Amino acid sequence: MDTRTEREKMTAGDLYHPGDAELTAESLRSQQLLRQYNDTTRADAAERERLLNGLGITRGTGCALRVPFHVDYGFNITLGDGVFMNFGGVILDVCPVVIGDRTQIGPYVQILTADHPRDAATRETGAEFGRPITIGADVWIGGGAILLPGITVGDGAIIGAGAVVTRDVAAHATVVGNPARPIEKSATDA
Repeated sequence: MDTRTEREKMTAGDLYHPGDAELTAESLRSQQLLRQYNDTTRADAAERERLLNGLGITRGTGCALRVPFHVDYGFNITLGDGVFMNFGGVILDVCPVVIGDRTQIGPYVQILTADHPRDAATRETGAEFGRPITIGADVWIGGGAILLPGITVGDGAIIGAGAVVTRDVAAHATVVGNPARPIEKSATDA
């Protein structure tokens, strides 16, 4: 018998029940903190720091998360030094999300670890699962891009605006489109 909590199952990427009392309380806590965070301005640096700490987001130095900003929980997010996320960022962090140093994320980007069973009978039980997302250092993600569960983006990669990333992105690759596909760089892109 599995004795793990639903939170432990969720973070591990196994089937879990999101209506669990602990997860429901965590979600409500996050919603309350995000409502406060999203009512701040850049002049409220100390208050923003306090609220992000309350969410449990692990951050390096010099991170900037513009409002509005949305997460499921916050405690599964790790940001390296100098990470920038523009307006309207969404991180569904039912599983770990790790973003490397100096990564720049455009407006309305969605980073989605949450997933659902493909089998209708399993979905009917209400069980869900997730898969972690890892984004390397010095990545540039264009506005409106969507990163789907389980992907890894290598260091120095570029994800074009509006791309839907369904597969891993190699280091220093540029991907565009839906689904995102690599493009060849010209000599002037260097």
